[in-house]
Amino acid sequence: METSPPRYAWRDLGVALLLTVVLSAAWTLRDWHDLAALRLPDTDDMARLQQIRDWLAGQSFGDLAQHRLGPEPGLEMHWSRLADLVPAAWIVLLTPWLGGHGAALAAVILWPASLFCAALALTGAVARRLGAPPATAILLAALAYPATSLFLPGRIDHHGLQLVLILLLARALLGTGSFRAGAGAALAVTASLIIGLETLPLLGVAGAALVLLWVVDGPGGRDRLLGFGFVLPIALAGAGILFRTSGWSVPACDGFTGLSWRVAQCAAIAPMGLALFAVAGRRTLRSRAAAAGIAGVAVAGAVLLLAPQCLDPYGEVDPLLARLWLAEVGEAQPLFGAPPANAIAYAGLALVGLVASLAIARRRREAGWWVLAALQCTALAITLFQLRGAYAGAMLAAPALAVTIGAARTRGPLALAAAWIAATGILYPIAAAAIFPPRAAAGPSCTTPESLARLAGLPPGHLLAPLDLGAYALAATPHAVLAAPYHRNNRGNRAMYDFFLSQPAQSEAIARAWGIDYVAFCPDDLDRFAREARDPRSLAASLRAGSIPDWLVPIDGGDAPRTYRLASRH
Repeated sequence: METSPPRYAWRDLGVALLLTVVLSAAWTLRDWHDLAALRLPDTDDMARLQQIRDWLAGQSFGDLAQHRLGPEPGLEMHWSRLADLVPAAWIVLLTPWLGGHGAALAAVILWPASLFCAALALTGAVARRLGAPPATAILLAALAYPATSLFLPGRIDHHGLQLVLILLLARALLGTGSFRAGAGAALAVTASLIIGLETLPLLGVAGAALVLLWVVDGPGGRDRLLGFGFVLPIALAGAGILFRTSGWSVPACDGFTGLSWRVAQCAAIAPMGLALFAVAGRRTLRSRAAAAGIAGVAVAGAVLLLAPQCLDPYGEVDPLLARLWLAEVGEAQPLFGAPPANAIAYAGLALVGLVASLAIARRRREAGWWVLAALQCTALAITLFQLRGAYAGAMLAAPALAVTIGAARTRGPLALAAAWIAATGILYPIAAAAIFPPRAAAGPSCTTPESLARLAGLPPGHLLAPLDLGAYALAATPHAVLAAPYHRNNRGNRAMYDFFLSQPAQSEAIARAWGIDYVAFCPDDLDRFAREARDPRSLAASLRAGSIPDWLVPIDGGDAPRTYRLASRH
């Protein structure tokens, strides 16, 4: 019996590895100035780096609070420790040879590159199981914007890992089913739930597809259901023990909390019950369909009864913050509420890929293509509400687009060129920028390595800054930070907005009440704050006009960011 991977698997892995090395090296060279200073691409990457540092410095495994963020004694983050494990291991292993900074730098480059390679290899495996050209699919996945943006050097946040888990789940649903495939699907679902709930609709559709493949008596559908139904409750039980956090009792459905874990365990009863039903004897199509329908209704009812807040994970966000901050987060914007250039760049490839998958599924009438199309349709549906759904949609588009390119070869060079253009995801943001030219460039960045170094050079204190700058300052400076872009920090974030939107006297009272030592902001921030302030005499308007209250003392250090210290009371 052959136990080693077949030759084609090694070939696909080689293609994925080659593309990973070439593209990751190019991205690293392009971004080296920022990476070398550990100035990472996104606010969540910076916060993740600080979370890892805190853990390695002695904070307990289950304590995920950021103790320098928000009100005392710190903010309970809605993340989990699972996404910290590999980058933390890289840092521990490499520190003796590269030192602390060098090891962290290597980790923030190697971890996203490893995930990128895994995503490309899995895309090839999915394509091969569907009868699509795997090498072409891998190449298209390597260019599948916006999914590729999750694997840039420094992207150590959990979204790239979640996308890899979605691809693992898709692979488990395709081809002849087995107990092992079902068990793998259960582990992928559990890991994704531990990391975060952003992919929950995709997990639900994948679970429904797995059950439906059993209902229609697809090849190996029963064995796959058995593996999924028996392993999922066990995996969730283990996860509840190993990854229980200090925020376990937070009554929210925004991460791996006690509430969401109980709901997941309740939902896991359905596939387990169906697996037992399948084991009991051979069933008719009608009985399988009836059992699946009853299980689905029971799960939906239990979720609504146990945790109605799961229908709106951000329902507790302060209304002012929801309007001024959450609605402006790029990847959280609805498709038709986003700027046209962003909408095209994010959703273009996912939409073209879905059309291609549906056309192939209709022509071939194979279950695998319908499963893939269902996942793509779900990703696009998520995109209608939040652009982040396009990440999975873009990567899952690769197999169908690879088939389309193969078919276009027989129709001549023009058809082939058109197929490649439609299938190359990186072309969509380029075309969008050409059709809708970007506005004039904003002012200088306040999160460059040099800007953050100036902030870090100040004696440790309590910093009040706009949300994004706050997240960068948390990881790049020793200061405690009042506000950062995390929805559980209602009090700290609202205080920051109130500070800039109020009249100077009220702003001083807010700063004194919170024990603020430093205030920092970008000049561009003042335009936005002054525009949103109901009072034309707001602090933001005063600072924009050059009128600095006497309780703010400028710190010489440049305009990006503008930095002040609070004067002592007289």
